[in-house]
Amino acid sequence: MRSVELFTGAGGLALGLERAGFHHALMVEWDNHAHETVAANSMRGGPTHAWPFRHCDVRDMDFLELGGDIDLVAGGPPCQPFSIGGKHRGPDDPRDMWPQTIRAVRELCPKMFLFENVRGLARAAFGDYLRYIVERLRRPTMIARPGEARDEHLLRLAKLGVGEGDGPLYRVEVHKINAANYGAAQNRHRVVIIGARRDLDIPWTFPAPTHSRPALIWDQFVTGDYWRRHRMPMSSRPMPSDADWREARRLDDTFERPSAEAWRTVRDAVIGLPEPTEGVSSYSNHKLQPGARSYVGHTGSVLDAPAKALKAGDHGVPGGENMLRLANGEVRYFTIRESARLQGFPDDFVFPGSWSETMRQLGNAVPVPMATTIGASIAKAVEHLEAAARTRRAA
Repeated sequence: MRSVELFTGAGGLALGLERAGFHHALMVEWDNHAHETVAANSMRGGPTHAWPFRHCDVRDMDFLELGGDIDLVAGGPPCQPFSIGGKHRGPDDPRDMWPQTIRAVRELCPKMFLFENVRGLARAAFGDYLRYIVERLRRPTMIARPGEARDEHLLRLAKLGVGEGDGPLYRVEVHKINAANYGAAQNRHRVVIIGARRDLDIPWTFPAPTHSRPALIWDQFVTGDYWRRHRMPMSSRPMPSDADWREARRLDDTFERPSAEAWRTVRDAVIGLPEPTEGVSSYSNHKLQPGARSYVGHTGSVLDAPAKALKAGDHGVPGGENMLRLANGEVRYFTIRESARLQGFPDDFVFPGSWSETMRQLGNAVPVPMATTIGASIAKAVEHLEAAARTRRAA
């Protein structure tokens, strides 16, 4: 299955989709530091499966040169215009790349597409623009007429009924999800926009969560299996919060463990890594970065819950979201390797850049487990479609 990856960044989405069975026909990223990271890892699959990377501005891409038969277009358009911590300029921000994302869909006509962004995109302040994005993706060939303003274009598209308009048309879904529910060791809330070609009648449904908080509470405070797995004696186990204790009592009354896997915690993610020092480590990118401090609203992530969402910040690291809070109350920055594990990158995935630049990339990355799970659901649907086509040809 062939895919095109826009705004590749550090490669989290690309890696997850590769694990799901997609072969990248093209990957595009303009940032020099992200290009160095992808280049350092592009031969992971060997010479015959090297990542085909284009280091350029997506606005300069002619997607028609790839030809047809693209199964998936994916990417994480820059989130800064919509981030809660940003300047909130949305479509008026020059970094808004949704128009280019829609152009890629229009020119490539993929069977499906998958785009990820911050949950700020779904805020009321950007409600009209999100509706505009969705309507454009439903009918990507129906571009604005000369002199037609964005709100006028939206009104014209929104008046059309399901299945009306110039094709190919797409069925589009918007999902608000937490990456912790899909195997990442982070409470990372995101918006995912997925589309499937209507004319192909692709049998796709959004995947159910694979992990849950109730399952973690069960393992920690009903059976204690979590603590035994980490070889923690009773004297070292933290007391549950009031909310966790109420949930544990409710679960204990059911006599049945939740079916999903337990949320992955920071302790789960960093298991096996030695405590970092400022010296050389046997693990790549596992060096202590000094200078962490706690302040109001930035108190770090605890070990026995999913981490707070890693953030990119304006200059690399914005404080408490990228810190670990130790049992004694002290805090320190997550190392690059620990942060990579929180995002689901394997230990042989290397990051050649500086700490601040790499943390920026990791703060912007799509969690690999989340990308793998959603990508697998898309791959299954596309494979079903192709199998049905082969059956018709053989008949």
